Amino acid sequence: MQPNTQKSSSAKPLSTSLKYFYGVGDAGFKVMTNIEGFYFTYFLTNIAQFSTAMVTLVGTAINMVDTILSWTYGGIINGVKAQKWGRYRSWLRVMPWIVPFLFAFQFLNISSNPTVSAAVIIAAGITSHIVWNFPYGANSALVNVVGKTPEDKATLASSRAAWNNLGGILFSYLGLPFATLLGGIVGENNQFAAAVFCLGLLMAATYYAHFKMTDGYEEIEVEGSEVAKRNKITVKDMFVSLFQNPTLIILIIADLAKWCMNFVVAASAIYYFRYTAGNEGLQAVYLLCTGISATIGAYLFRYMSSRFTSRTSMIAAYLLAAVCLILVYVLYSNSTVVIILMTLAMFCYGIQLAAAPALYADTVVYATWKNGKDASGWIMGLQTLPLKAAILLRGILVPAALAAAGYRPDLDPATMSEAARQGLTVSFALIPGIFLIVGALLLIFGFRLTKEKVLKYQAEIDSRI
Repeated sequence: MQPNTQKSSSAKPLSTSLKYFYGVGDAGFKVMTNIEGFYFTYFLTNIAQFSTAMVTLVGTAINMVDTILSWTYGGIINGVKAQKWGRYRSWLRVMPWIVPFLFAFQFLNISSNPTVSAAVIIAAGITSHIVWNFPYGANSALVNVVGKTPEDKATLASSRAAWNNLGGILFSYLGLPFATLLGGIVGENNQFAAAVFCLGLLMAATYYAHFKMTDGYEEIEVEGSEVAKRNKITVKDMFVSLFQNPTLIILIIADLAKWCMNFVVAASAIYYFRYTAGNEGLQAVYLLCTGISATIGAYLFRYMSSRFTSRTSMIAAYLLAAVCLILVYVLYSNSTVVIILMTLAMFCYGIQLAAAPALYADTVVYATWKNGKDASGWIMGLQTLPLKAAILLRGILVPAALAAAGYRPDLDPATMSEAARQGLTVSFALIPGIFLIVGALLLIFGFRLTKEKVLKYQAEIDSRI
C-alpha cells in the first residue's frame, strides 16, 4: 500500500515543531557559509599568502562555477529517481554530512607550492558548494511540499527566514571567536578549516532535524505510479514551467531588489560609518539593531500574510524599505536617525526574506495546475538566480558608486566635503532604494496570482488524483 497519499498529506496540519523550528537548518547553513563570506579572502591573503592575482583567480573560479550551476540543482532533484525517504526529504538525510569534509579543504594550505594549494582550494570550493546546494534546494522546495495552503507556506517561510536571521546573529559568536578558540588547539593556520568543519557538522545536524520534523508530510513515490510521473520532470518540462509562467519570471526579476538591498547595503555600510558618520564604532550598534529587527520582521510575516496575503506584505515591505533608504540618503548627516531608519528598513527586509519563498510556492501551484507536473524543486531552486545576480551586481555597483563619490583610501573624514559624504551613501541607501521601488512596481503590475486563485488551482490539482 502506498503511504502518504496526496489527500491525506493535504489534510495534515503543520506540527508545532514545523511552525516554530523549521529553519534551524537555515540557521546552521548561514553560520557555516558566513565563514566563507567574511573570512575566505583573509585566509587567502594572510594565511595562504597568495598574490593578489592568485586570490582573484581562486575566488573567481569558485564563484563562476557556482553561478553557472546554480539553476541546475532543482532540476536535477526533480529529474532523478526519488529515494525511499521522498523526492526532497532524502537529500537532507545523508548529503549534508559530506560537506564538512570537503569544505574544510577550502581553508587548508596543504602545499608550499601556491599553484598546488590553489588547485586544491578551488576543487574543494567547487565540490563543497555543489554538494551543499542539493540539500539547500530540497530544503527550499519542502516549503511548497509540506505546506498545502497559502497560510502554511507563509508560516514555514516565516520560520525559515527568522532562523536565517538568527543564524546571522549567532555567527557573531561562532565566527571569528570560535575560529580563534580552535586556533589555540590546531594552530592559527588551520583555525578556519577547523571552524568550518565543526560548523559544517552543525549544519548537517540541523538539516537532519528538518528531515525528522517533515516525516509523514511528503508522498513516497513508487516507480511508475501517477505520483512519480507527476513529480519527475524532463528538461522540456522545466522550461515549459518557466516560460509558460510569466508571474514566475516577474517574481525572479523583482526578487533581485531584495538581494541587492541585502548585499549592496552590507558592502557599503563600512564606508558610511567610517567616512560619512566619522564613527566606525557605530557599525556594531547598527549590525545588532538591524539583525534583531530583520529577525522580528521575518517572524511577524506569518501573521501579516494571514491578514494581508504574502503578495501584499511583500509589496508593502518593498515600498516602506525604499522610503527608509531614500530618507537615509537625504538625512545622511544624522547617524542616529540613519540607524533608526536602517533598522526599520531591515525589519522590512526580514518580511521580504520570508515572503519570497511563499510567493515562489504559489507559482509552483500555478505551474502544476497548468502543466500537470509538480516542478517544486526546479521552481523553488530558481530563487538562487537573483541571489547570484545580486552578488555580481554588488561587485559592479559599489565600486562604481565609490568612484563617483571621489573615494580613495586616504580620505580624511574631517576634511571631506558634504557632497562627498552624501556621495558615499549612494550605494548604502539610494541605489537599493531605487531597486526596491522598481521591484514593487513589478510585483504590483506583474504578479497576478491572488490567494483565491492559488486556493482554486490547488483544489483542482487535488481533484485530479
